[in-house]
Amino acid sequence: MSIRFASPALAAALLFGASTPLAKLLVGNVSPLLLAGLLYLGSGLGLGALLLVRRARAAQAAETMRIPRKDVPWLLGAILFGGVLGPALLMWGLTQTSAATASLLLNVECVLTAVIAWVVFKENADRQIVLGMVAIVAGGLLLSWAPGGATLSLGALLIVGACLSWAIDNNLTRKVSANDAMLIACLKGLLAGA
Repeated sequence: MSIRFASPALAAALLFGASTPLAKLLVGNVSPLLLAGLLYLGSGLGLGALLLVRRARAAQAAETMRIPRKDVPWLLGAILFGGVLGPALLMWGLTQTSAATASLLLNVECVLTAVIAWVVFKENADRQIVLGMVAIVAGGLLLSWAPGGATLSLGALLIVGACLSWAIDNNLTRKVSANDAMLIACLKGLLAGA
């Protein structure tokens, strides 16, 4: 893979990694629900502007600017779980835990996504993948265990709830993945942010 193709992926990973500590800084000054809504609304507006630019440049792009009726329920479920519940739970979780712990706990999302895919959608899983997922869960449990207590911290539970919401979102979005990814993300941002 050339650096030209890897650069956007590396930049996205860097921005995603920085987003939780930056959100932690903001959540002290803004209510968690408002901050989650503003972040998603900003994403939707930005992607909407890019869609308008793309549409103005290419007439055939207008054909991809709609979601088929059969995909709408899947998309609405993805918006509810991934755009409304997930961000709200993360922001509330950030009020109760450190940004570093939250960032590391977000790895649980991939485990929950895989478990839902295996159990609900009957996807295959080999032993190495399952062992990797067990290691991620064990690490998440170690990170979220409240010192001196016998229970997980509330902040950690809220963040794991956000991960579960995004795992459901990932599996629902899989059902509409044949559509324009930018349009799907724009609709998620606009509807969930509102």
